[in-house]
Amino acid sequence: MLNLQRRIEQGTLDARIKVVVSSRESAPGIERARAAGLPVVVVERSRLSPEEFQAAITKAVQGVDLVVMAGFLSMWTIPSEFRGRVINIHPALLPDFGGRGMYGASVHEAVLRSRRNESGCTVHFCDNKYDHGPMILQKRVPVLPDDTVDLLAARIFEQECEALPQAIQMIAEGKASSGYA
Repeated sequence: MLNLQRRIEQGTLDARIKVVVSSRESAPGIERARAAGLPVVVVERSRLSPEEFQAAITKAVQGVDLVVMAGFLSMWTIPSEFRGRVINIHPALLPDFGGRGMYGASVHEAVLRSRRNESGCTVHFCDNKYDHGPMILQKRVPVLPDDTVDLLAARIFEQECEALPQAIQMIAEGKASSGYA
């Protein structure tokens, strides 16, 4: 989020952050967003029924052209009016190492256990399945023989910081489309 805001301020990303939404008040990004002067909405999933949670998220993003789910780990059932306007970034080369429970260190652990020689990140349009939907772009990094979860995660995070703004800019320029009707 702060990476995106910095690029917007530098003029290298044609976007505006209208709202930062979290499902937990304690999420570290909330304080960072507030410190940066960004509008924040917290929708406490634990205090709402599933239906109320879905409705509150949808209400929070009304008027937004593109929803970026980066770091949002709760499942939001995407309403039809947002179809093709929701993206996410995943710290692996989808379709491998995705799905429910595959986030953060668990992704990198799985990659290392698989003995793959590369990993990376994937930016994709979202549908109503975890880590699924049309791909926008991927960035690749080598998996090195002495890699730990932290070392691999750090290299991938560097690429995530490039990939996400690049994908958003592609969408802004009409160079990426979900293909959804």
